[in-house]
Amino acid sequence: MPSRRGLLAAVLGLAAATTRAGADARPEGAFRSFIDGLRPDAAARGIAAETFNAAFRGVTAPDPGILARTRRQSEFVRPVWDYLVGTVSAGRIAKGSARAAALAGPLEAIERRSGVPGPVVLAIWGIESDFGASAGGIPTIRALATLAAAGHRGSLFRDELLAALTILQRGDVTPERMSGSWAGAMGQVQFLPSTYLAHAVDFDGDGRRDIWTSATDSLASIAAYLKDRGWDPALSWGYEVLLPGDFDLARYTGDLAAFAERGVRRADGHPLPPRGRASLFLPGGRGAPSFLITDNFEVIRGYNTSDSYALAVGHLADRLGGGPALAAAWPAAAGLDGPGLRALQTGLAATGYYDGPKDGRAGPKLREAVRRYQIGAGLPADGYATAALLAHVAGRGAPGP
Repeated sequence: MPSRRGLLAAVLGLAAATTRAGADARPEGAFRSFIDGLRPDAAARGIAAETFNAAFRGVTAPDPGILARTRRQSEFVRPVWDYLVGTVSAGRIAKGSARAAALAGPLEAIERRSGVPGPVVLAIWGIESDFGASAGGIPTIRALATLAAAGHRGSLFRDELLAALTILQRGDVTPERMSGSWAGAMGQVQFLPSTYLAHAVDFDGDGRRDIWTSATDSLASIAAYLKDRGWDPALSWGYEVLLPGDFDLARYTGDLAAFAERGVRRADGHPLPPRGRASLFLPGGRGAPSFLITDNFEVIRGYNTSDSYALAVGHLADRLGGGPALAAAWPAAAGLDGPGLRALQTGLAATGYYDGPKDGRAGPKLREAVRRYQIGAGLPADGYATAALLAHVAGRGAPGP
């Protein structure tokens, strides 16, 4: 016969299990109610009940792993050169070159149709899914339903879930094959469903826009996205350049021809184009690799808003096109990490130079604010966020422009 202590432990254990079961049941019940609540909006979009039921067959609970990922916040920002080392590796260049040779015909046709160079399309494909080898295996419907039911980022994922149902209704893919990343980006190109509906292409003419298993549909879809965002076929994404020693960093935007007149030269020895505008980008400060970036750089950032991503796409595209490695060396020390960038954003906002989000992320808005501050303070205007700059902003504290 069990002891009184054993009986008490058993009762407490049963109570705890019951409490856990109740806690688990509540979110599952709310999840099912959320899915049922989608039916009227889905029907209004022309999604048949059969399609809806097939999409959610077996989707009975949110994915706890996805919810956990939404709560993970990176404490540090990787230096751009660390990102480039992993992204523009010798192995990826070799694999991309082999894929370029195997798909030379389709790539030429895609470039003629879109105006986007084949190496740029290949670079994005390589970074997003390792040239189709790693397209992600998380079921898209459950991922989006998990995020939408939790209200993550407002109504964004609810809208994306309805867009995914529209794709299923159109017959481009089955629910079983619709998969991708944890946040609902799909297939070899990592399109969200709304992006797929707006930009995906049926290149091979089989009646389906297949970004899950078709390399040519995937490549054509990437190119169509960039074209639709305004890719200028007359320009590259940018150029690594060498600056003269007396170059005035405060004059960091202008025509490419004007930069050439000021003594700026391409690092690979080729001349700068005679037309087009660009801005100077110094992701490691003066002395590190320097770039003139065009509007096409911002087109790439539409795919992923990270400066490091856009630079990696551009440089990988250059390497796949036969271009050289970067000529200049990166600095030994990194710039500010995430908390440091947030502190800098806060300090620049207090002085009137910055009005963007205080999210600890470097980008064009913060870069512009840093440059304007540096110009106002009489500092070299390289736009590079460093600990010394943060200390200068903290010590100044006076209103800006």
